Amino acid sequence: MKKSNIKAALYSLTAFAIYATHDVFVKILGAEYSAFQIVFFNVLFGMPLVALIMIQDSRPGTLLPVHPIWSGIRTIATMMTGLLAFYSFSVLPLAQVYSILFAMPLLITVLAIPILGEKVGFHRWVAVLTGLIGVLIVLRPDDVQLGIGHLAALGAAFSGATASVIMRKIGKDERLVVLMIYPMLITFFIMGFALQFNYRPMPIEDMRISFLIAILGLVATLFVIASYREGEAAIVAPMQYSQIIWASIFGYFLFDEKISSSVIAGATIIILSGLYIVVRESGSNSENTPVLRTRSRELGSGLRVGAMLRAIRRR
Repeated sequence: MKKSNIKAALYSLTAFAIYATHDVFVKILGAEYSAFQIVFFNVLFGMPLVALIMIQDSRPGTLLPVHPIWSGIRTIATMMTGLLAFYSFSVLPLAQVYSILFAMPLLITVLAIPILGEKVGFHRWVAVLTGLIGVLIVLRPDDVQLGIGHLAALGAAFSGATASVIMRKIGKDERLVVLMIYPMLITFFIMGFALQFNYRPMPIEDMRISFLIAILGLVATLFVIASYREGEAAIVAPMQYSQIIWASIFGYFLFDEKISSSVIAGATIIILSGLYIVVRESGSNSENTPVLRTRSRELGSGLRVGAMLRAIRRR
C-alpha cells in the first residue's frame, strides 16, 4: 500500500483535536466529580467498545501474560496515568496540563536506557535536559501557585512514559487481549472500590458526558491507527503538539483561561526538545527508537494503538 504522509498528518491532527475535545469534557466533569469517579465510568463505558476490538485477536494463547512482572508494572502505570491526568485536567488550565504532559517523550528517552537498553547520545541528552528546563519554567506560572495538580500532571507524564516503554519491551510477545484487559479490569475494580468514599450521584446528562468521553477516546484512537497505517511515524508523532493550540482555544473560550508567558515559553522549549528527539530517532539505526514507536497517549483508556496495529496486520 502506498504511503501518504499528508493523509497521515491530517488523520493525526484530527485524532488530537478529538482528544483535546475529550479532555474538555473530562475537565467539565472534574468540576463536580472526583477523578476516581470519572475514570471509573470512562472504563465502564469503554469496556464494551474495547471488547469488540479484543475479540478480533486471533492469536493463540491464554489470558496469562508472558511477562507477568512487566505486565503488572505497566498495568499500575497505566491506571495511575489516567487517574493523575484526569485529576490535573480538572484543577489546572488545559494548556498548562498539556505543556507538562509534553515532557513524556523526554522521560521515555531516559527510561528507555534501563528498560530497553537504548543508548542515548549527547544530542538527545541535551534535548532531554533542555526540555526539563522547559518543564521547570512551566511550573513557575505567573498567576497560579504550584500545587498538587502540577505534581499530578508530572506524575502522569512519568507513569505514562513508564507504560509506553514497557509496552515497547513486551508488546511483541503479549496478545492484544492481554495488553488491554488487565489495565481495564484493575482500573475498574480499584476505582470502583475508591468510589465508596467519594461517590456522587450522576444525573443522566452527566452520564451521557461520561459515555461521550469513552466514545471520543475510541474514535481518536482509530484515527491515530489510521495515521500510522497511512504514513511515517516521524510525520505522525509531532502532531500531538497540536493539542496545545486546541487547549488555548478551548481554555480561553470555555473556561476563561489565560496563558501566562511562562507557560508559552516553557511549552515552546518542551515542544522543540521533543521534536529534536523525534528527528534524531528518525535517523537512528536503533531497533528501539522508543519515542517514535510510542503510538498512544497513555492516559488510561486501555486502548493500545501499537498492539491494535499489529493485530490488524496479522489478519
